[in-house]
Amino acid sequence: NRTSPATFLQDRLKEIVLLILLGAPIGGGVIVFFLYAGEWAWFYCWLFLSVVQLVLHLAMPVLILPLFYTFTPIPDGVLKSRVQEYAQKVNFNFVGIFEVDGSRRSSHSNAFFVGIGATKRIALFDTLIEQATTEELVAILAHEVGHEKLRHVQINMIIGLVYTFTLFSIMSLFLGYEPLFAAFGVSRPSIYVGLLLFQLLFSPVDSLLQIFLTMLSRHNEFAADAYSVDTAKDPEALCAALKKLSKRSLDNLTPHPLYVFLNFSHPPMLQRIQAIRKHAKLAARSD
Repeated sequence: NRTSPATFLQDRLKEIVLLILLGAPIGGGVIVFFLYAGEWAWFYCWLFLSVVQLVLHLAMPVLILPLFYTFTPIPDGVLKSRVQEYAQKVNFNFVGIFEVDGSRRSSHSNAFFVGIGATKRIALFDTLIEQATTEELVAILAHEVGHEKLRHVQINMIIGLVYTFTLFSIMSLFLGYEPLFAAFGVSRPSIYVGLLLFQLLFSPVDSLLQIFLTMLSRHNEFAADAYSVDTAKDPEALCAALKKLSKRSLDNLTPHPLYVFLNFSHPPMLQRIQAIRKHAKLAARSD
């Protein structure tokens, strides 16, 4: 952790402002729908939040993340050229490559794509650029491109839409169910109490659903690693990059399998390296 007291306070203040500017209208909108939109309120809520989700995906890289991080365009040079060559090779379009000042807050390293359509950009933490070679950076970016090319982002968005659709449809049944309020000793049912009770009752179900979502996420990580091997053609560079990322992040190299099953969105680093090398051998044989 490298966060200074000033940065910590600034971040908390910005989060509070965003919560007021975004969270309050969104939460208020949901309540207004349930108060005045009748039996189809849950459907209008779902449409409303679906539009909000799309807008936030577009706004995240240009309006929200720059409040917390400085995005500096990568200068012309070997790294930028290699990334552009790889992107052209796999027909991946983006607006720009940026260095993110993640070192202001942590020694943790990361690389990611953010935004959709005209706002899609590649972001590399400065801590990652410092420690990784050009080949390793390209291999990591190839992994991230794999998520895009394998439609993981779109699939996750669809899952999110289906999840909220189901959530609101079930919620609509509970909000008007008087025995539920009576069971908790509530004499005067209301939307506000109903939302609270539904959240309490649905929480265990949501915990079970999250297990399946983390399983899907781990599967996607293995698939993106394989995509990097197939397109960047440098499995050992990807392995070396994962080792450096794991070292900087102080990851547990041998977590308990049950804990991984219940909580991990990414496979443990050792499992990923084993899978990468296995896929590389199979690919070499097929060639």
